[in-house]
Amino acid sequence: MPKYLWQANYTAEGARGLLKEGGSKRQKAVEEALRSVGGKLEAFYYAFGDADAVIIADLPDNSSVAGASLAVHASGAAVTKTTVLLSPREIDAACKKTLRYRAPGEKQ
Repeated sequence: MPKYLWQANYTAEGARGLLKEGGSKRQKAVEEALRSVGGKLEAFYYAFGDADAVIIADLPDNSSVAGASLAVHASGAAVTKTTVLLSPREIDAACKKTLRYRAPGEKQ
């Protein structure tokens, strides 16, 4: 199953909700939400810096990820950035792909 990384930032409304229910309950809510679209939570961390929370999850496909992201954004409680994660084997396969590419300015 494809892996995805979410970097989430709480809005003021989301931070108030987090203060009210705590971090563990939010993790359980994320686990349940991911299960509802056929996914599985691998890691969930709160963080300092660019993101308030970092989540790694397995989901069946991009449309499941898009649906989850839309639901989170529509809630108004958080804004997320999604990154598709690739395994070393997937990169091995990518390295074997042949692409005819001409860089800008190169002669044909």
